Amino acid sequence: MFRAVSGQSVPEWAAEFEAVSWGQFFLKYVLSHPAVTCPIPATSDPKHLKDNMGAMVGGLPDQKMRKRMVDFINDL
Repeated sequence: MFRAVSGQSVPEWAAEFEAVSWGQFFLKYVLSHPAVTCPIPATSDPKHLKDNMGAMVGGLPDQKMRKRMVDFINDL
């Protein structure tokens, strides 16, 4: 997924659920999905860990927003 968004900015509307990076955008999608019961992000990079922790700040996208997120990625 990160390759797909390389060079792209996080869309402005991601601020509605307080995602400020692609890592947070993707992780908030996973965390909010009803089919997911135990997301396990993995990294050995402390900067990525800090960014991942930022996904727990603010709200999570609802079903309508998750569809918008998917549509955005599919349109790249």
